[in-house]
Amino acid sequence: MAGGEGTRLRPLTTSLPKPLLPVGERPIMEHVLRLLRRHGIRETVVTVQFLAHLIQERFGDGSGLGMSLTYAHEETPLGTAGSVKNAERELAGAPFLVISGDALTDIDLSALIRHHRERGALVTVCLTRVPDPLEFGVTVLGADGRIERFLEKPTWGEVFSDTVNTGIYVMEPEVLDRVPAGKPVDWSGDVFPRLIAEGAAVHGYVADGYWQDVGTLDSYRQAQTDLLDGRVDGELPGTEVLPGVWVADSASVDPEADVRGPVVIGEHARVAAGARVHEHSVIGAHGVVEPGAHLHRAVLHPYAYAGSHTSLRGCVVGRNATTGRSARLEEGVIVGEDSRVGQDAVVSAGVVVNPARTIGPGAVIGTDLIWDGRGSRSLFGPRGVSGVVNVDLTAELVVRLTGAYATTVPHDATVTVARDHAQGSRVLAAAVVSALQSSGVHVRDLGHVPVPVARREAALTDGGVLLTATPGAADSVSLTFLDGHGVDLGTAAQRKLERLLHQARFRRAPAGEFGGLLSGEESARTAITAYTERLLRRTGTAAIRERAPKVVVDAAFGSGALVLPGLLDGLGVRAVTLNTGLDDERATETDIERRAALRYLGDVVAANDADFGVRVDPTGQRIAVVDERGGIVPDETLLLLLAGLVTAERPGGTVVLPPTVSRAAESVAARHGGRVVRTASAPDRAIRAAGAAGTVLAADGHGGFTFPENSPYTDGFGALARLTGLLTRRARPLSELVQEVPRTFVRRRELTTPWEAKGAVMRQVAEAAAGLEVDTTEGIRVIEPDGRWALVLPDASRAVTRVWAEAPSADAADALLARWADAVSRSTA
Repeated sequence: MAGGEGTRLRPLTTSLPKPLLPVGERPIMEHVLRLLRRHGIRETVVTVQFLAHLIQERFGDGSGLGMSLTYAHEETPLGTAGSVKNAERELAGAPFLVISGDALTDIDLSALIRHHRERGALVTVCLTRVPDPLEFGVTVLGADGRIERFLEKPTWGEVFSDTVNTGIYVMEPEVLDRVPAGKPVDWSGDVFPRLIAEGAAVHGYVADGYWQDVGTLDSYRQAQTDLLDGRVDGELPGTEVLPGVWVADSASVDPEADVRGPVVIGEHARVAAGARVHEHSVIGAHGVVEPGAHLHRAVLHPYAYAGSHTSLRGCVVGRNATTGRSARLEEGVIVGEDSRVGQDAVVSAGVVVNPARTIGPGAVIGTDLIWDGRGSRSLFGPRGVSGVVNVDLTAELVVRLTGAYATTVPHDATVTVARDHAQGSRVLAAAVVSALQSSGVHVRDLGHVPVPVARREAALTDGGVLLTATPGAADSVSLTFLDGHGVDLGTAAQRKLERLLHQARFRRAPAGEFGGLLSGEESARTAITAYTERLLRRTGTAAIRERAPKVVVDAAFGSGALVLPGLLDGLGVRAVTLNTGLDDERATETDIERRAALRYLGDVVAANDADFGVRVDPTGQRIAVVDERGGIVPDETLLLLLAGLVTAERPGGTVVLPPTVSRAAESVAARHGGRVVRTASAPDRAIRAAGAAGTVLAADGHGGFTFPENSPYTDGFGALARLTGLLTRRARPLSELVQEVPRTFVRRRELTTPWEAKGAVMRQVAEAAAGLEVDTTEGIRVIEPDGRWALVLPDASRAVTRVWAEAPSADAADALLARWADAVSRSTA
């Protein structure tokens, strides 16, 4: 399989197909072909598409390697299965092995083939275990060795194993009868799930050998190191003239050069006297290293030039690129082909230089922003991209992120921009607007509006960008990108945005074609008025006006102050409002501050003889409630109460909840013929589930509620209006209704888990759950025969794993939590 573009490896793959990237001075694909030959496989079909002629020119008919190569061309990408179907004629109806031409491996293919034959399998999938399974197809094996489930490129909430698909398969020819010709089809996404569902013999083989998918710049550098260190059983070119020093016969290495293995020096390369070529460096064919140059963990592609007294550390220099005298390339730098780094220039850590660029003499190129140092393996977290303002999330990064997002929307599109009243949000919003306009995107800048209003307005345009203070972190801002439905970008769209960001592939509009700007307070007022009027129309206010309940509402010094006056007046309640002043130092709150505010709200409700009190969070998305006595209603109790009230008024309705919420919700909904559907907590998935036909309520368990007849989004104002109507029609004190809610015992614990151990933890949890019912909606939920359950869920943005447990009593819940927390701890020991 050699047809991929390798977009995540740009700029190294801008004009070079990924299989031709050199590792240890040989193309990755050559290492794969040599592995096939060692296992007696000499007849090979190569599927090609991107820059196919370069692969054919490099390997020809395979005779140079003692093999027979033929090529199957694709006009357009056909997917992993479609590519093989396209090569069906060349396979001549025989059993065949599929292997990637761009993964470095020494897996025992002979053992894999024997396993396939001994089991009589239709398909055998070669599996391996990796510390970070997010970029691969996670796989679960049954006790009989058959594959039970595939999941391509999961989120952390979907990781249930560290056992992943290597893309190496042994297949019987009749498998191709299941693949339509000329259409894009994938093995693990399309074909294998169908075969598994039909009970076909799709087996897995867990291999012990080395396997590295060379899919990113980091993994490319790691592959170089691993090959030189002997961690992979590969063949290095040239002759080992000193321990670990491999030099091609035609290379010229001056005796006064300081060369320390492991290193590889390619054909016709030249290393001058006084040069220092140190550990884990590779000098490609015709590369030149001048006197005084110092290379350490540096990879020079063919024809690259390192000038005298240059310093190259942990970097990659592309084909025919030049670094001038005394230039310095720091850790993680990638210099694209045909680029020129001038004399005395400094390229700081992590910077990517695109092909054919020139860096002038003495220039200092600033550090690229790298997210890994923040402890997250993904740029995106549960609230978009979050970080400390001007530390993690700078104006420069916001411009680049927004530029990448703008590149994904149509030219001449209109995007809504909105923010809360935090100082950081206000400052960074200007960067968002400028980046969108410079990409040719029109901007509707609402300024400060509540998030539910902003989402609705984004759905009236082509997308949106929100900036809000990160909950509980006053110095941080969350940057959330929305699609044309006002919904957070899904995982696939987030990955695309990240690729564009790291490749610096941004659309830029020429002068005269910049996007337009519609902004101002009038635009925000219009949006808020339209939102409020729509909410009131859908609420049904007659019963509320007739009874005129007394309600204390706390705006939490936030965006609620912009909506609540019109909403409360329209509802017809007797309102007492608190904290309606906008305070940019209180744009968010800690849990301690929230609890203190709720206690004060309870005091005010009791003192004013009010029916109940509601606190709307600073962004207008979530609510917290106190009863007429001033008692705080716990979030989960409020959820169960609303589920019962809503399904009583709309029997048979569906309630959408995350897996972490008590199973008492099922019994509450069932009283009125309702049902509960569990869905992953990612915002895009929850919103889409809430929009399904028959849904009457969706909730997140943390005060966030969606009433689909009002809005498809988590909406604190909609929840306030709906709760007021429900309680008014019941005409009973809230405290009495709360007493009727089933008591629950849900416990939770958070355990530190190194990133590299998360996949192994989930696999071992799955193994420990053997024989019990398991639900993998999000994480792994293990269900005991008596209904008690535990949920193990790795955090998407922190090096922790969370464990929940529910049982009929507090002691039983604590014991169950301790049992599964111990299982997680043992997995990381």
